[in-house]
Amino acid sequence: MTEERAPSTGGVAVITDTTTAIPDELVDSLKIQMVPYYVNVGNKTLRDVVDLSRDEFYKWLPDVDKLPTTSNPSAGDYVEAFRNAYQRTREMVAITMTSLGSGAYQTATIAKEMILEELPDIKVLIVDSRQVAMAHGWAVIEAAREALAGASLLTVGRVARETAYDAQMLQTADTLKYLYMGGRIGRALHLVGSVLRIKPIISMVDGEIVPAGQARSRLRAYDKMVDLIGRKVGKGARIRVAYMHAAALDEVSKIRSRVEAEFECVESLVIELSPALGVHTGPGTAGLAYVKVGQK
Repeated sequence: MTEERAPSTGGVAVITDTTTAIPDELVDSLKIQMVPYYVNVGNKTLRDVVDLSRDEFYKWLPDVDKLPTTSNPSAGDYVEAFRNAYQRTREMVAITMTSLGSGAYQTATIAKEMILEELPDIKVLIVDSRQVAMAHGWAVIEAAREALAGASLLTVGRVARETAYDAQMLQTADTLKYLYMGGRIGRALHLVGSVLRIKPIISMVDGEIVPAGQARSRLRAYDKMVDLIGRKVGKGARIRVAYMHAAALDEVSKIRSRVEAEFECVESLVIELSPALGVHTGPGTAGLAYVKVGQK
């Protein structure tokens, strides 16, 4: 069956936000449009990765007396993004992080109604990834690749949803206090008191943070991650993987060597979490987000 193709007037635009932490070179080459989150420090409201760099943020965070807060893009931010995309196309997909951890999906939905009043011929599809970080990011990347290949609006949205559903995030840190203080601990609350005694591994299921396991050391936690991947996709499976960290680049090689010894990694990325996510994970966090190739 021949797939429906989008009109040749610009194809489908893909819009997302800075918490995905997609590398800049991919953002540019895949024509992904980014909307920044906000980090609220004292009486200052800073745009994620625009006004606040990763380096300065992670150097400053461990010594703060009061944890910064974060806020999702406003409806006005999304309206502006839709207007910008409208300059080249009438069709666009906005992919947000989990609606259970952020208000971005809700504000993007409000923005859709607002832009429809202004531009009645626009077509906007809002996708709740039910994911975070690069588990969300892989959905955006795969959707953008489909869009550049000329896929229809519905196909781009479907690929985003299916990739997000198949993706998994796994990460560990010395403490979950940042997730707890920021109110993002989800169903992993019982692991908060595990400082120094164990290294908790967290994941996300249906949009909510959940415990995925625990280990006595970081290296054992990384071994456990490999085991969890194998259980889900099978040993030797072909995967796309993004190694994620928050001021912990030295940990990436330890995770990477283990993962790439067991799986065929057809695409590997190394990313540092943006400040808007780093507020909740804290410095020292390390992990990965992967998706099986050919699972869609």
